[in-house]
Amino acid sequence: MKREERKDDYLIYDNPMKALFVFAIPLILGNLFQQIYSIADSVIVGQFVGENALAAVGASSALTNVFICVAVGAGTGASVLVSQRFGSRSFAEMKRTVSTAMVFFLILSIVLGAVGFVFSGPIMKALNTPDEVIDMAVVYLRVYFAGFPFLFMYNVIASTFTAIGDSKTPLVFLIFSSLLNVGLDLFMVISLHMGVFGAALATLIAQGISAVLSFLVLRKALRQYEGTGEVFSREDLTKILGFAVPSIIQQSTVSIGMMLVQSVVNSFGAEALAGFSAAARIENLIAVIWVSVGNAVSPFTAQNYGAGKKGRITEGYHAALILDLFFAVAVFFLVVPPARFIASLFLGSSGTEEAYEVAIGYLRWIGTFSFLLGAKMATDGVLKGAGRMRIFMIANLCNLTVRVLGAMLLAPRFGISFVWFPVPVGWSVNILISHTAMAKYRKEGFSAK
Repeated sequence: MKREERKDDYLIYDNPMKALFVFAIPLILGNLFQQIYSIADSVIVGQFVGENALAAVGASSALTNVFICVAVGAGTGASVLVSQRFGSRSFAEMKRTVSTAMVFFLILSIVLGAVGFVFSGPIMKALNTPDEVIDMAVVYLRVYFAGFPFLFMYNVIASTFTAIGDSKTPLVFLIFSSLLNVGLDLFMVISLHMGVFGAALATLIAQGISAVLSFLVLRKALRQYEGTGEVFSREDLTKILGFAVPSIIQQSTVSIGMMLVQSVVNSFGAEALAGFSAAARIENLIAVIWVSVGNAVSPFTAQNYGAGKKGRITEGYHAALILDLFFAVAVFFLVVPPARFIASLFLGSSGTEEAYEVAIGYLRWIGTFSFLLGAKMATDGVLKGAGRMRIFMIANLCNLTVRVLGAMLLAPRFGISFVWFPVPVGWSVNILISHTAMAKYRKEGFSAK
């Protein structure tokens, strides 16, 4: 098919800044709506159930993030191979890769969901979760894990859409599911007085409907590409896992590290935990911007890699850094000055001064140094798109080590602020390692594996 007849190859042909911006904006909006799942739970639970309920949802997030990162890693592994085959116009192989990933990871998600459901209680106890919130945290987790296959499959499907240059379709489904989630939250928590259980059930239902609908749309979208054949390929699975396993290890290890950080926070008590949980929700929200830009850089790199246009990879990287700087300035003014007001959205009038102090300190620190996260994600995006998963994993694990050791060694002695003080240092270490490797691969033309 001639280039002028297609609208899905702009990442290969259009100006890199324009292409990344057009591709990243739907990703940013979509991921922002995805965060509404978590924020809606926190705001509604915190305002209408109480501070302990907010702390329970926050304590749960450390464990759920481990499993979410497995889902994200799976999507990353599949998307790299899909993007490269899309760039080289090997459509039959691309479709086979998609179906192979979906079959394998659906089975894996069912197994992981069952494990999480069974061991929720023991893990929460091991993380020093305060006694007054542990029962609610376990309830929230078990409902969450019952719907884990839906979340897992949606991540794989959304990654497939972005791999072929379509960032708008996932946006539509995320808007739909987020609005549905908020509506169900309000109904189940406020009208039916179902508490934490209602918030978790609302998320399960919204994610389930979104996953099923997005699967149907993906099937239709793939029909426009030539080629039919096997539904499952061991060779493709081996290649997918070659990309996915380092990403899963990195993502999961980071989340396990965050569980250790969470255990440090838990030791400061329920009030500090509530403030930390509120600020962490906002950190996740603003991080969406740079995660999205990084996720745009990855298929941009992979498609141009597959198309043999490796000179455009560096151009795209520089464009991403410019976008990151622009967003960092905006985030500073939106987060740092109004930090107390933002915290009040979660903590309400009943929030203690200790909870407010923790939330405000966390928000101001992260908002000030957020550009470093942007630079990290852009550099990581190049490495992932080029299939350089091992160095990507190493750089991120070094980042994790700085954050975890800083929190565990310094926070108990000098105060809870040292949970977030090491974060920009970890980002800087990550950038140094990733950028050094990227510069080496660029000189080699991204050809040496």
